[in-house]
Amino acid sequence: MKINELRDNDGARKGRMRVGRGIGSGKGKTAGRGQKGAKARSGVAINGFEGGQMPLHMRLPKRGFNNPFAKDYAEVNLGAVQKAIDAGKLDAGKDIDQAALKAAHLARGGKDGVRLLGKGELTAKAKFIVAGASKGAKEAVEKAGGSIEVIEVVPASEKAAAKKGKGVSKNKAKAEG
Repeated sequence: MKINELRDNDGARKGRMRVGRGIGSGKGKTAGRGQKGAKARSGVAINGFEGGQMPLHMRLPKRGFNNPFAKDYAEVNLGAVQKAIDAGKLDAGKDIDQAALKAAHLARGGKDGVRLLGKGELTAKAKFIVAGASKGAKEAVEKAGGSIEVIEVVPASEKAAAKKGKGVSKNKAKAEG
C-alpha cells in the first residue's frame, strides 16, 4: 500500500441530502417535513405543547411554597464529627468552625453557616463555633466537656449590600445619626 492509494472505506463519507430540489429528487416540495403547521417550519420545538389541549404541567394542581427568606444551614451531626476526629481529619484541640468542617468534608453548602445536630455520640472535648445548634447537640457537647459558641453569620447578600453602601447598615446609620 502506498500513500497515494489511501482512501476512506466505502460509505464512510456520505453526501449531504439536498432537500427541496424538485420532485425528481424524492425530497422536493415539502422536503421530508410533512405538510403545514409550525412543525413544518424551522426553529420550532414547543416543549410541553399539546396542540392547544391544556398541557399536563398546567392541568396539575400547584403544591408547596419556596420561602425566599429561608436560612440555608449546612447540617452536621455529632456522630460524623466524632468519626472525623477519630480519623484525624479534625483536630479536637483547635476550635471547630465552618472552615474546619468544610475542610474535613462534613459541611456542604450552608451559605448561612453550620448547624450542629445531636445525632450520634461525641466523646472528644471540643469547642465549636457554629451558627446554630440543637438542644440535644448542646447537651451532648457539654456532657463531653466541650463548649458551643453560637455566632451570627452575616448572609452573603447582606455583605454585598453593605459593600455597595446600601441596605441594612446604611439604614441603621440614618436611624442612629
